[in-house]
Amino acid sequence: MTKVAMPISNHFCPQTLFLYGTYREDGTPNFGLFCWISYFWEDELGVMACLGGQKLTKDRIRQTGEFSANLVIEALLPLADACGNIPGTDPAKRAIQPDTIPGQVLHVPILNESPWSFELQVIREIPLQGSDIFLCKIRNILADERLADETKTIQERLQSIAPISTTCQTYFSFTGKSLGMWGEPQQAYRKQAG
Repeated sequence: MTKVAMPISNHFCPQTLFLYGTYREDGTPNFGLFCWISYFWEDELGVMACLGGQKLTKDRIRQTGEFSANLVIEALLPLADACGNIPGTDPAKRAIQPDTIPGQVLHVPILNESPWSFELQVIREIPLQGSDIFLCKIRNILADERLADETKTIQERLQSIAPISTTCQTYFSFTGKSLGMWGEPQQAYRKQAG
């Protein structure tokens, strides 16, 4: 294999997408789309989430110390793309009212359609230039019952939920099919929302 030098980026390193859920001050759910998420170990499995720039979601996480992280699947992509491309302060974002349930352990909104949702409590924030890392304890996981069906293989269970990923400003299906550039899938959501 011949190697070539490339500009610094994370291109061709697919990242899993999550909708982070918080409650606004008035109690309505707010979701933002993020993919800089990974895991750490400190006596137990934890989640580290990096949020760049200034965002309502980040402000609410700082104020409450908790949020949900809801896995994005193909069925949620139009909603997720809208949440990722409309600022939290835009009135159009307030109109986005997905089907939610309350968290079982923390006061966080959970997306009903997401097959895997973390309830996360921030234990430490690491400020960086242009972004912030939140280290979180996992206080609960709410999962689609299909994922608990051990009569199915892991591959079958993963295929049944159809998680998506992103790289190079493009969304991809679990099978690698392009699902559109950032900003495109939200058009279907906006038409449906009317």
